[in-house]
Amino acid sequence: MSRVGKNPVTVPDGVELKVESDRIVAKGKLGELAAPLSDLVKTELKDGEFAVEPANDTQKARAMWGTTRAVVQNMVTGVSAGFTRELEIVGVGYRAQVQGQTLNLQLGYSHDINYPIPEGITIKCAKPTSVSISGADKQRVGQVAAEIRGFRPPEPYKGKGIKYAGEQILRKEGKKK
Repeated sequence: MSRVGKNPVTVPDGVELKVESDRIVAKGKLGELAAPLSDLVKTELKDGEFAVEPANDTQKARAMWGTTRAVVQNMVTGVSAGFTRELEIVGVGYRAQVQGQTLNLQLGYSHDINYPIPEGITIKCAKPTSVSISGADKQRVGQVAAEIRGFRPPEPYKGKGIKYAGEQILRKEGKKK
């Protein structure tokens, strides 16, 4: 039985949630998000709360129960407050800067990496060694952060590379004489 699916999603003021035949649409101050709706769940919206129930007692319906509730919660949070991922750049000469709609990364290669910033995503560089990625869609924010981190993942000997803020890098011992 889903522990996540039992809890209703509270819809805050300023967020409009609509259930259409095959999708759910959330509108708020940060934009509009839509997600597909499965036939395996029943939805109900009343008194500022969104509830999800499984349509039948199959394992797939119970799985979609919690998944649908979590997706709706992320949509409501995204259009009202948004999501942010922080990246840290570690290494001598490694830096980042935003130039228009492009993120310019200098990561020790013979060339700079120009990453085009996707639609709906905001990237800020408060310092040359920190990158802040924010947006309404949790999946897209995480995907962009993973793509940027993939240009130079942290290496285990000196810890150089791009890492998530607060990420612990498992360090290895170097050569011994």
